Amino acid sequence: MSRNQLFPIFLKIDKIRTLLVGGGAVGLEKLEALLKNNPEAWVKLVATDISDEIKEIAKSKENIELVERPFKPQDLEGDIQLLILATDIRETNKEIYQLAKQKGILTNVADTPDLCDFYLGSTVTKGDLKVGISTNGKSPTFAKRFREVLEEILPEETDSLIQNLHGIRNKLNVGFAEKVKILNERTKELVSSRGSEK
Repeated sequence: MSRNQLFPIFLKIDKIRTLLVGGGAVGLEKLEALLKNNPEAWVKLVATDISDEIKEIAKSKENIELVERPFKPQDLEGDIQLLILATDIRETNKEIYQLAKQKGILTNVADTPDLCDFYLGSTVTKGDLKVGISTNGKSPTFAKRFREVLEEILPEETDSLIQNLHGIRNKLNVGFAEKVKILNERTKELVSSRGSEK
């Protein structure tokens, strides 16, 4: 059995510059995913044709820059740190991916796992809790369905619990190891109470 060896990280995408190439349905999906996770995400979107839906989103967002023309290598200049390719032409995606690799820019190519440095997983968010789901690029559909399951079973009070634990953590005047021990003791009831419901 294979094992998912991806290293999960959560990026502060309002603090980095993202280039999104593609202005159709897939470009819209990727843009919406970025903004769902952080409405302040800074995105430069370049495409020969940009859909009306994307233009409508960009109207009210100063952090979205639209450039309606074909991609140019200069688009990778400056402070671009992340690249998402959402065109439907594999050769174009491959050429841009290779240019980005030369510059050390991490790249995701929609629906093309072999040209990805990272995947865009499904996420579940309840206040400050964010759970990332990855199928190692094998089945985004399963990730989406599993996200729906988690959204349904995680109670709305989840964020209140996190805020309460944060308050307790800040009041504990002990070393790190002792803090972990105390918080583990306080939260183990969560696991045991879930088990008793079965």
